[in-house]
Amino acid sequence: MTDDMTKDNINQQKLERGLKNRHIQLIAIGGAIGTGLFLGSGKSIHFAGPSILFAYMITGIICFLIMRSLGELLLSNLNYHSFVDFVQDYLGDMAAFITGWTYWFCWISIAMADLTAVGLYTQYWLPGVPQWVPGLIALIILLIMNLATVKLFGELEFWFALIKVIAILALIVIGLVMIFKGFSTSTGVSSFTNLWSHGGMFPNGMHGFILSFQMVVFAFVGIELVGLTAGETENPEKVIPKAINNIPVRVLLFYIGALLVIMSIYPWNVINPSESPFVQVFVAVGIVGAASIINFVVLTSAASACNSAVFSTSRMVYSLAKDHNAPESMAKLTPRKVPRNALFFSAIVILIGVTLNYIMPEGVFTLITSISTVCFIYIWGITVICHMKYRKTRPELAKTNKFKLPLYPFTNYLILAFLAFILVVLALAQDTRVSLFVTPVWFILLIVIYKVRKAKHQ
Repeated sequence: MTDDMTKDNINQQKLERGLKNRHIQLIAIGGAIGTGLFLGSGKSIHFAGPSILFAYMITGIICFLIMRSLGELLLSNLNYHSFVDFVQDYLGDMAAFITGWTYWFCWISIAMADLTAVGLYTQYWLPGVPQWVPGLIALIILLIMNLATVKLFGELEFWFALIKVIAILALIVIGLVMIFKGFSTSTGVSSFTNLWSHGGMFPNGMHGFILSFQMVVFAFVGIELVGLTAGETENPEKVIPKAINNIPVRVLLFYIGALLVIMSIYPWNVINPSESPFVQVFVAVGIVGAASIINFVVLTSAASACNSAVFSTSRMVYSLAKDHNAPESMAKLTPRKVPRNALFFSAIVILIGVTLNYIMPEGVFTLITSISTVCFIYIWGITVICHMKYRKTRPELAKTNKFKLPLYPFTNYLILAFLAFILVVLALAQDTRVSLFVTPVWFILLIVIYKVRKAKHQ
């Protein structure tokens, strides 16, 4: 009797809708701008030259369409708290179990990577501090903040994302002034002609352009986080469509705008791939401490990604527990409507990952992060498949939905073709090829666990 009452209490508990419009808008921006832009863009420019702009444009459009399909699904039923709910609805229990734990794994590996990054960036100022110490401190602080209220998570994410936005806008404004004034750098005059006068827009041919997609897609990982905030958003019908519809503008402004300015100031072939192009631009203007400024930005960017990981993994475990795909204790909420047990569980697993990273920084870690990228492609693909199922099986519901994916079903097939293309690109590069062969092991493991659990409960 008491057990049944406890189960009823757990089922009646609901997450608090504590995220405001400004939180969601900045979470959407934060999800679309990763550390890849600040640090990794030098490598991607070196790889593809100015054609990297087209790669970001194409990937940005595809990600926008993925988000439109996700948004339509979430708003078709406001009882959906995350995409695991609609995966269960349209594809069944096993697909929901696999999708939920796969997404959890994706963000766990992102958290491990970002806590490692926090340690590395802190060493820039404090070289004597062991790498694992700042990562551990950051995790404890983020855990305490997430345990308080969902509003505090939103507030943290708001300020983290704002720092990134200010840094990019500063680069664009300073860069445009340099270009229009014909500012001379050590490599020549700043001008838009630098985009095509050094081997054209495709200096490394189609091969370099195609290989660049691997890095560009990685930069957009986490964009779907807005979909996980649906259950804790005030007025989701208004806020979520607004956040999703602004994605193309943000991609154009933040990614394409920043890279266009960088390659107009410095020809693509003189940008140092091992340095942040942002540092190079700020140094050229004579801004003292440019490297420190960018180091601060990437430190907050890594902390922001880790904050998102702590939030998303706990909500995913909570969602899985509600559907009996994780221990029921994980579905318990605190009086402040926070899934405390799920938060502690995810934080402990992240901590194990950080310890592993400290013991053996190479090998295992690289493999985990590359597997997680393949898993993200699976998550995006499954979202689009659920959207197709929803449109086919519930046309009456689709008719009343005001937030529709444009050009269905053509756009669905376009997204799936693009994701298949990315898997082919991953197979072309030696460092990512391994993950394609290892990832099926993860899915086989989940299927086995699901079957064993089901057999036990029968």
